[in-house]
Amino acid sequence: MSRKPRRHFTDDFKKQIVDLYQAGKKRSELIREYELTPSTFDKWVKQSKTTGSFKTVDNLTAEQRELIALRKRNKELEMQVDILKQAAVIMAPKREVITANKDKYKIVDMCRCLNIPRSSYYYKAVEPVSEAEIEGKVRNIFSESKSRYGARKIKKCLEAEGICLSLRRIRRIMKRLNLVSVYQKAVFKPRSKGKNEAPIPNLLDRQFDQHKPLEALVTDLTYVRMDQRWAYVCLIIDLFNREIIGLSVGWQKTADLVKQAIQSIPFALTKVNLFHSDRGKEFDNQLIDEMLVAFGITRSLSQAGCPYDNAVAESTYRAFKIEFVYQEQFSTLEELSIKTRDYVHWWNHHRIHSSLNYQTPIAKRGIA
Repeated sequence: MSRKPRRHFTDDFKKQIVDLYQAGKKRSELIREYELTPSTFDKWVKQSKTTGSFKTVDNLTAEQRELIALRKRNKELEMQVDILKQAAVIMAPKREVITANKDKYKIVDMCRCLNIPRSSYYYKAVEPVSEAEIEGKVRNIFSESKSRYGARKIKKCLEAEGICLSLRRIRRIMKRLNLVSVYQKAVFKPRSKGKNEAPIPNLLDRQFDQHKPLEALVTDLTYVRMDQRWAYVCLIIDLFNREIIGLSVGWQKTADLVKQAIQSIPFALTKVNLFHSDRGKEFDNQLIDEMLVAFGITRSLSQAGCPYDNAVAESTYRAFKIEFVYQEQFSTLEELSIKTRDYVHWWNHHRIHSSLNYQTPIAKRGIA
């Protein structure tokens, strides 16, 4: 037999019931109409007559108040004996004793017992770092990122070393050292209102935050200028940790280039659940469909003319262009392939991502 859920009454409601009773309404009618227990009703009437308050603490007897005070004092004495004994036996600094017992006693009480201000406990001394050392660290982080990190990511890297600086101060240091990130201001891309008439729907539906590796992969192609002709790069990204797990480089923007990227994935393709791309002919064709069907991978295509449906791939390629392509020169396809693989390694193992709470993709995969 299920128990009825416990009801909670506000002070205003209690006062209203008492006022109705004092105005002449019968006790039995009030109890029945508002589904009250007789003991609850009588307690409210008594509280209204004695203290005028419906709070438990205001209606305690002198003996009850004394008992509560004695229990509180007893706990305080037990805490003092325990804390002082630990401080004497283990000879530890007062701060360490408080930290070791903060789940057992209140910090404010332990500070009072050990006679130290709370501010002294919360303050953690750090060795001062000179301005020259800070500038050196900012310069090194910026250099190691190959001019790709801005103030926000530099701030996170400094925090990992135990140095906390404001974004404003980091920007001042970068300006003083003439450190300019390769990134530019974001440009708004107008959305084309095309109608999706293809039979393959957008199953991803912009669910870019996935909770399992290989649950959903996204991809796209981009071009790279080489002397007098164009080369193409295909990257495949795992939405779980933004890791680039597939890569191919070639002269032609074809389905075969996409197939090479899929084949380069170092994981079992049977574990992949969803494969999402835009509606370019290099993706929406029989060759890719047959390959995905063979491994039981579900297809998903963006709505026609809507880049936001493949936003993670678009963002990855933007970073790829700004951080890598625009900073390099390539004379051969082999050179492009080698340098691209080097960048992808840096992206996966060393580049911190704001969407991953400033972790690297490999670190995120390791946690999973």
